[in-house]
Amino acid sequence: MTAVLDLDRPHSRLPLNPNPQQKYWFDPPVPRTSIEAERRHRQARLAGAFHLFARFGFAQGLAGHITARDPELTDHFWVNPLGVHFSRIKVSDLLLVNARGETVIGERPLNKAAFAIHAAIHEYNPKIIAAAHTHSTYGKAWSTLGRKLDTLTQNSCVFHEDHALFDDFTGMVVDESEGLRIARALGNRKGAILKNHGILSAGPTVEAAAWWYIALDNACHTQLLAEAAGKPQPIDEAVARHTHGQIGGPEGALHAFESLYEGLVEAEPELLL
Repeated sequence: MTAVLDLDRPHSRLPLNPNPQQKYWFDPPVPRTSIEAERRHRQARLAGAFHLFARFGFAQGLAGHITARDPELTDHFWVNPLGVHFSRIKVSDLLLVNARGETVIGERPLNKAAFAIHAAIHEYNPKIIAAAHTHSTYGKAWSTLGRKLDTLTQNSCVFHEDHALFDDFTGMVVDESEGLRIARALGNRKGAILKNHGILSAGPTVEAAAWWYIALDNACHTQLLAEAAGKPQPIDEAVARHTHGQIGGPEGALHAFESLYEGLVEAEPELLL
């Protein structure tokens, strides 16, 4: 039947691929060939992540920070300066901070909580390249309940058995020992609920950590709405675990972030300066 229909169909002038194929995957990203190129990539995505967070409403006064491990000085990380709004951060504004909390590049002040939390995370788990923490509204609201998220939707399967609860709130995190407790609670997971504080994400790339923060805040928002409306029904454990295996990896997070980043740079190219 298909062959008959093809014979009856008028010749198309469209430039059709002579060898069509099914393609349900992304080609692997082109590897960066130098430390300088990798550093610039991380800095650009880090600055872009702040602008995206501003668009999502995650900027809250002086609170909030995203960090990226330096590819050469691996016990150093890049971070936003204190007091610069997320929407205005450029690559040249980023601070490079060492494991002692000393700023080795940059003149602006450093958020002490950023060092206490992120230095511990980067030191505790060498696989973590980037980590994000802000005081987003839905993340804060969910954190007051003192429990992990349920797996209610396909999207929330990303965090199924892959986020932690840190329930030891003692005030603003300025003590490195508390940062270490957060790092231990996080472990190898991609996110954490910090009770009475907010949410945190971490990942093997800046793109993954930033996207997972956006997704985690969305999962908090979704469950808050669902519980306000009635009694939500969680996804079956086996199905949730299977779905996590399908969508929980960093590759999808990378491309989800990039889909936002490309338009962002077109609209706000100054962030790369």
